Amino acid sequence: MSIQDTISNEIATNDVVLFMKGTPQFPMCGFSGQVVQILDYLGVPYKGINVLENDQIRQGIKDFSNWPTIPQLYVKGEFVGGCDIVREMFQAGELQTHLTEKGVPVKAAAKA
Repeated sequence: MSIQDTISNEIATNDVVLFMKGTPQFPMCGFSGQVVQILDYLGVPYKGINVLENDQIRQGIKDFSNWPTIPQLYVKGEFVGGCDIVREMFQAGELQTHLTEKGVPVKAAAKA
Protein backbone atom coordinates (compact mmCIF):
# COMPACT_ATOMS: atom_id res chain seq x y z
CA MET A 1 0.00 0.00 0.00
CA SER A 2 1.42 3.37 -1.00
CA ILE A 3 1.52 6.33 1.36
CA GLN A 4 -1.20 7.99 -0.76
CA ASP A 5 -3.37 4.89 -0.28
CA THR A 6 -2.74 5.03 3.47
CA ILE A 7 -3.74 8.70 3.59
CA SER A 8 -6.83 8.06 1.42
CA ASN A 9 -7.85 5.22 3.72
CA GLU A 10 -7.53 7.37 6.87
CA ILE A 11 -9.60 10.13 5.29
CA ALA A 12 -12.20 7.65 4.01
CA THR A 13 -12.62 5.73 7.26
CA ASN A 14 -12.75 8.64 9.72
CA ASP A 15 -15.40 11.38 9.58
CA VAL A 16 -12.97 14.02 10.81
CA VAL A 17 -9.20 13.70 10.43
CA LEU A 18 -6.56 16.22 11.47
CA PHE A 19 -3.08 15.76 10.05
CA MET A 20 -1.02 17.65 12.61
CA LYS A 21 2.35 18.08 14.26
CA GLY A 22 2.12 16.18 17.53
CA THR A 23 -1.01 14.60 18.96
CA PRO A 24 -4.35 16.04 20.10
CA GLN A 25 -3.12 15.64 23.69
CA PHE A 26 0.31 17.18 22.97
CA PRO A 27 0.33 19.43 19.89
CA MET A 28 3.90 20.18 18.79
CA CYS A 29 3.16 23.49 17.06
CA GLY A 30 0.89 26.43 17.73
CA PHE A 31 -1.08 26.05 14.52
CA SER A 32 -1.91 22.41 15.22
CA GLY A 33 -2.76 23.42 18.79
CA GLN A 34 -5.24 26.05 17.60
CA VAL A 35 -7.13 23.57 15.41
CA VAL A 36 -7.19 21.04 18.28
CA GLN A 37 -8.62 23.72 20.60
CA ILE A 38 -11.36 24.55 18.09
CA LEU A 39 -12.32 20.90 17.52
CA ASP A 40 -12.25 20.22 21.26
CA TYR A 41 -14.35 23.32 21.96
CA LEU A 42 -16.91 22.11 19.44
CA GLY A 43 -16.82 18.63 20.96
CA VAL A 44 -16.13 17.10 17.56
CA PRO A 45 -14.82 13.53 17.58
CA TYR A 46 -11.77 13.34 15.31
CA LYS A 47 -8.63 11.38 14.61
CA GLY A 48 -5.31 13.18 14.96
CA ILE A 49 -2.46 11.88 12.84
CA ASN A 50 1.01 12.96 13.92
CA VAL A 51 3.01 13.76 10.78
CA LEU A 52 6.20 14.06 12.84
CA GLU A 53 6.19 10.29 13.35
CA ASN A 54 6.36 9.55 9.64
CA ASP A 55 8.19 11.65 7.05
CA GLN A 56 6.31 9.86 4.25
CA ILE A 57 2.98 11.01 5.68
CA ARG A 58 4.39 14.46 6.41
CA GLN A 59 5.29 14.96 2.74
CA GLY A 60 2.55 12.71 1.42
CA ILE A 61 -0.29 14.75 2.89
CA LYS A 62 1.11 17.92 1.30
CA ASP A 63 1.21 16.17 -2.08
CA PHE A 64 -2.23 14.63 -1.48
CA SER A 65 -3.97 17.96 -0.84
CA ASN A 66 -1.62 20.14 -2.87
CA TRP A 67 -1.48 22.29 0.28
CA PRO A 68 1.98 23.25 1.59
CA THR A 69 1.39 23.42 5.34
CA ILE A 70 0.39 21.33 8.34
CA PRO A 71 -2.14 21.07 10.03
CA GLN A 72 -4.72 19.92 7.52
CA LEU A 73 -8.33 19.20 8.44
CA TYR A 74 -10.53 16.77 6.52
CA VAL A 75 -14.27 16.35 7.08
CA LYS A 76 -16.11 13.42 5.48
CA GLY A 77 -13.34 12.96 2.94
CA GLU A 78 -13.07 16.62 1.96
CA PHE A 79 -10.10 18.89 2.62
CA VAL A 80 -11.34 21.85 4.67
CA GLY A 81 -8.08 23.75 5.11
CA GLY A 82 -5.24 24.64 7.41
CA CYS A 83 -5.14 26.60 10.65
CA ASP A 84 -6.04 30.05 9.26
CA ILE A 85 -8.98 28.77 7.22
CA VAL A 86 -10.30 26.62 10.07
CA ARG A 87 -9.97 29.52 12.54
CA GLU A 88 -11.71 31.98 10.20
CA MET A 89 -14.52 29.49 9.48
CA PHE A 90 -14.92 28.84 13.21
CA GLN A 91 -15.07 32.54 14.11
CA ALA A 92 -17.67 33.14 11.39
CA GLY A 93 -19.74 30.15 12.51
CA GLU A 94 -19.14 28.47 9.15
CA LEU A 95 -17.15 25.53 10.52
CA GLN A 96 -19.97 24.55 12.87
CA THR A 97 -22.44 24.76 9.98
CA HIS A 98 -20.15 22.78 7.67
CA LEU A 99 -19.71 20.01 10.25
CA THR A 100 -23.43 19.85 11.01
CA GLU A 101 -24.33 19.72 7.32
CA LYS A 102 -21.89 16.82 6.90
CA GLY A 103 -23.58 14.96 9.75
CA VAL A 104 -20.80 15.47 12.30
CA PRO A 105 -22.18 16.20 15.78
CA VAL A 106 -21.19 19.59 17.22
CA LYS A 107 -21.61 20.23 20.94
CA ALA A 108 -21.29 24.02 21.07
CA ALA A 109 -23.14 26.14 18.55
CA ALA A 110 -22.09 29.47 20.08
CA LYS A 111 -19.29 31.50 18.51
CA ALA A 112 -16.16 31.92 20.55
